[in-house]
Amino acid sequence: AAAGLSYVGAYVVNTYKNYDNFLQDKYALLPAAIIICIAVVMFIIGLIGCCATFRESRVGLGLFLAIIMVIFVAEVSAFVLGFVYRERVKTDVQSTMHSVFEQYDGKNPESSVVNYLQEQLHCCGVKNYSDWTTTQWYNSTGNNSVPLSCCRQEMIKNCTGSLDQPQEL
Repeated sequence: AAAGLSYVGAYVVNTYKNYDNFLQDKYALLPAAIIICIAVVMFIIGLIGCCATFRESRVGLGLFLAIIMVIFVAEVSAFVLGFVYRERVKTDVQSTMHSVFEQYDGKNPESSVVNYLQEQLHCCGVKNYSDWTTTQWYNSTGNNSVPLSCCRQEMIKNCTGSLDQPQEL
């Protein structure tokens, strides 16, 4: 389990590099750091449990049970806090995404992140393609279209990004 959590934590840190313009908050990597720390603690606790079982130590097994109970309470607390604050996180991410979409010009680093995000998540805009109608890029191009990264993967050859053909987006 500790190895699995270490992998998840490292994967989150690696993935964060692709989305750091959307997650400008410096605490965005905090969950990944916590996951990695929990993996290290789990490894140590597992070692204590194995040693206590191998030596048949009642004190060691009691300590192991107490630690497992503390971890269980911490997991339940983390779940409740995540549930309570999910809307706040959602609005924070959406507002940051709107500001990044406003900076889109097709050339700057934020533009490449927006294109990457839309291609990877198979989406267009923050909520849908109509989000582009309020951006500076949309108004400056004047051709009533969205970036080509909004196009469906199977229709990318024929897609022009035009809002007249939303089925291609």
